[in-house]
Amino acid sequence: MDPTVKLKANDESAPIDRGRYQRLVGKLIYLSHTRLDIGFSVSVVSQFMNYPTERHMTAVYRVLIYLKMTPGKGLFFSRTSKRNIEVFSDADWAGSVTDRRSTSGYCSYVWGNLVTWRSKKPSVVARSSAEAEFCTMEQGICEGIWLQRLLSELKVTLD
Repeated sequence: MDPTVKLKANDESAPIDRGRYQRLVGKLIYLSHTRLDIGFSVSVVSQFMNYPTERHMTAVYRVLIYLKMTPGKGLFFSRTSKRNIEVFSDADWAGSVTDRRSTSGYCSYVWGNLVTWRSKKPSVVARSSAEAEFCTMEQGICEGIWLQRLLSELKVTLD
């Protein structure tokens, strides 16, 4: 996705065929389960399923071009000697143009392999970037604790 382009619902560009847009985005949603690199872009373009415009379709085409140019990307699990859990989190404060809400996300790695991830817009507007980051970090820590307890129940030792 082009980071300089902010998509919004009431755009000045011309409306397009809603059925075609919905079919394309639906296929991208299905594909995003194994291609994590397009997850954020697909979540952005899926917000405009009711009234898509040419700018929205251009963003979908960018995702399709990216997919064509990057075959072989996707989830890859490798054998490593690391026996730990790592969780990374991030948030963009008031990143949405339409409702000024943040987008927060985290991903967790077990033994160096990506196992869980999440990206969402919270139900409330954060008052500061520190609050947005703190809430996202809280979600990531909860995920890490859950993974640690799950592995301990399975009798897996961690470093």
